[in-house]
Amino acid sequence: MDIVQDLQSIHVQEQALVLPHFDASVAWRLGTLLRELAVARGHAIVIDIRTFGLPLFFCALDAVPDNVDWARRKGNVVAHFRRSSYAVGLRLQQAGTTLASKHGLSSSEYAAHGGALPLTVAGAGVIGSATVSGLPQRADHEFVVEGLCTHLGLDYAQLALANV
Repeated sequence: MDIVQDLQSIHVQEQALVLPHFDASVAWRLGTLLRELAVARGHAIVIDIRTFGLPLFFCALDAVPDNVDWARRKGNVVAHFRRSSYAVGLRLQQAGTTLASKHGLSSSEYAAHGGALPLTVAGAGVIGSATVSGLPQRADHEFVVEGLCTHLGLDYAQLALANV
């Protein structure tokens, strides 16, 4: 994995993955789509879709309790930085620092690991997050990207991170 290349690709993803509108039924459709993909692939994951402060879709598929906490902490990173948790983690890795040392954020509340993407709405900005936990962090990130691409009718192959 090339950090610079992944960061550039994540920036493109975040710019492209903009929802025309968002409400509880959009959250349900996106969550259901992610769930169906996970079931078809046999993934043991947690899926959490929320606006800031309001959970709208939650599903645990043979996941362990730690995945619920990881999803919460990754979602907190999106709420704080308005960027994907993977991008934040890669930037920290690149700088050789941590959330605690650079931003004073506790690891019990924040996890700068891949899997939480901002939900960006046209004309409104970032209003929430879509989070997956249970796969390796890069795969968690890409799983959400793939789901958002499918939901938005975008070609995932054009936005996917480069193969490692």
